[in-house]
Amino acid sequence: MRDLLVATHTPALGSGRSLRTYGIARALAAEGGLTLLYARFGAAEPDGAFRAIPGIELHEVLPSRGPRRALVYAAARLAGVPSSFARGISPELARAARRLAESPDRGRVVADGPIAAAALAPLARGRAVIYNAHNLESGFRHDLDARGLGSPRSLQAFERGLLERAHESWMVSEADMAAARELCPAARLRYVPNVVDVSAIAPTGPDVAAQRTIFVADFSYEPNRNGLRHLLEEVFPLVWQRLPDARLMLVGGGLAQAPSDDPRVEALGFVADLDGAYARASCAVVPLLQGGGTPLKLIEALAHELPVIATSRAVAGLRVREGEHCLIADGAAPLADALVTVLREGAPEMARRGRELAAERYSIEALTKLLKAS
Repeated sequence: MRDLLVATHTPALGSGRSLRTYGIARALAAEGGLTLLYARFGAAEPDGAFRAIPGIELHEVLPSRGPRRALVYAAARLAGVPSSFARGISPELARAARRLAESPDRGRVVADGPIAAAALAPLARGRAVIYNAHNLESGFRHDLDARGLGSPRSLQAFERGLLERAHESWMVSEADMAAARELCPAARLRYVPNVVDVSAIAPTGPDVAAQRTIFVADFSYEPNRNGLRHLLEEVFPLVWQRLPDARLMLVGGGLAQAPSDDPRVEALGFVADLDGAYARASCAVVPLLQGGGTPLKLIEALAHELPVIATSRAVAGLRVREGEHCLIADGAAPLADALVTVLREGAPEMARRGRELAAERYSIEALTKLLKAS
């Protein structure tokens, strides 16, 4: 049976959202083949990584504009869909999903994210539709910029409706599972963590002598910008008091300009050779103070066999143990202490165990086994 995954963006890597979609697509395709239906948005063409997935079929629809789209938007708003989500609902995508769902060899139908789940609400009345959640949206959105999402109560009501309608909801972390159960006690939930292609990552190990910390992120995402501000303004001044030559390497899009004039802050932006960037690092830092889900870049750093220093918010959805798989520290001084310790002494054994954890729990292979039990 061939599963159907419905997405509202062109499948192209480059964000945490797209990496989760990629992991889900890889796991589903490995079971019996996958049809990935998507609306063209964001990128003009699918990423080669998606095209290369064995057993995948890609189907594109072109979302309409004009009066018909306006009518669909108005209907969605009347149904309680927040404005910023309602704008993404494509009637063409919903119509194509209904047609493909009727295929006699169709397996599971999976809506990728809240916009896709809202678009497939009519289909969900007649057949089982799984909701692949990237976050528990109401759990963190109003800590950030909530424009277009309505009030906290209205966002909760919308998300409760998604959970109630779904045959099953795939949640990214156990923390999100608990919050979703509180929001909608009747919801049918499954823990489906974020994963990376661990087998494709050659472990680099730390370059201890470099005294270089790497922070890989999409810096257009507000929690990552806030984490970076915390590092630059509060944490690294304390690190530099004890390690004046320590460096902070920033990798990822969204940095319109260098965030610091200090030459010890290396703002590389997007890099084609991410493995090479990791190979230059002594450790990785994930300084999230807010946000939902689990950061894929943290799992990626573990897979590269780098020591990882993270906040408790960053590891909230992961089954990591402090001191065994990574160091967990909150507040400027504890975070600086952890960084100094690792930059001075290295932590190769912790890095090795972090890699083992990534392979065991957060790899494509682990997710494939988990979804086979559905």
